[in-house]
Amino acid sequence: MIIGVPKEIKQQEYRVALLPSGAYQLKKHGHQVIVECGAGAGSGFPDAEYVQAGAKMVDSHKAVFDKADMIVKVKEPLPSEFKLLRRKQILFTYLHLAADRPLTDALMKSGATCIAYETLEVNRRLPLLEPMSEIAGRMSILVGGYFLAKHFGGSGILLGGVPGVLPGKVVVLGGGSSGINAARMAQGMGADVTILEVDLERMRFLDITLHTAHTLYSNESHLMELLPEVDLLIGAVLVPGAKAPKLITREMLRHMHPGSVLVDIAIDQGGCAETSRPTTHTNPVFVEEGVTHYCVANMPGAYARTATQALTNATFRYVETLADLGLAGACEKFPALVSGINVKNGKITNKAVAEAHGLPLN
Repeated sequence: MIIGVPKEIKQQEYRVALLPSGAYQLKKHGHQVIVECGAGAGSGFPDAEYVQAGAKMVDSHKAVFDKADMIVKVKEPLPSEFKLLRRKQILFTYLHLAADRPLTDALMKSGATCIAYETLEVNRRLPLLEPMSEIAGRMSILVGGYFLAKHFGGSGILLGGVPGVLPGKVVVLGGGSSGINAARMAQGMGADVTILEVDLERMRFLDITLHTAHTLYSNESHLMELLPEVDLLIGAVLVPGAKAPKLITREMLRHMHPGSVLVDIAIDQGGCAETSRPTTHTNPVFVEEGVTHYCVANMPGAYARTATQALTNATFRYVETLADLGLAGACEKFPALVSGINVKNGKITNKAVAEAHGLPLN
């Protein structure tokens, strides 16, 4: 098989979908790897390392798509890439289709088989999403605390406090992978942490794991009780493949004090706040109802080397199996791959995506 690795063209996206070591392994299995020049530079993997691994470097973005049987990416195709996809080609990347109807339509029109990292499910876990959720969760506390600074319009509260001064209050909506990592980071900084969750077994796990964090059953009433005192609110809610539920309304934000911060980790799936809209690393924040919103849609891209290594650790076994056995053989070996297929032969094959857009499920 010919595996293509294009350079990511999303604004300020520095990750790459395949390491030189992965290219070397695929080459050993008899496959050809085509990598766009500069694809790994942003993550600290220069072209020379891919050449040494046996990959073929090409200057043209289009050439990677034209020649490859399987395209391995990090982020969803952008409009300029829609027409580069073709029938019978495999696309393996993050897609987040429930929040993007134009992309969904374009992928259906392409005829390609589109496998989304974020919906591949194994034993109720999302192993290809978890590494990025872990990074985004930990990062949410770093950026949230940063924008609490007074010169950024924040309330001027240091999350960890100091002797004689109470720490800041952090509320995390959702106790999944990103939520628990956000809570761990905030707890480590000395903040007062509360996690809202609906799964009782998950709350027991959080209670045992995070000794100083509080757990609270997640409902609107409990959230409303917390909002007037919260300094940093983390939106870490996920419904696999579907749009994130809007748990935070504009009216609810009015109960938060001016200069508090909301970090919406769920923005890739549409965001869990009514006021959220995607931002970039260049212009990461905006203010609504006196609350600073951080809604960067590719948060882990800021720490590209760590994120690339964490992502490829999880994805490579599937890339290798798809290359070795083809789609049918890979799905037979790893049945979980079927849950990752969102679009095939012009049809939607993921229930959450179909429901989000009112399209038939194949």
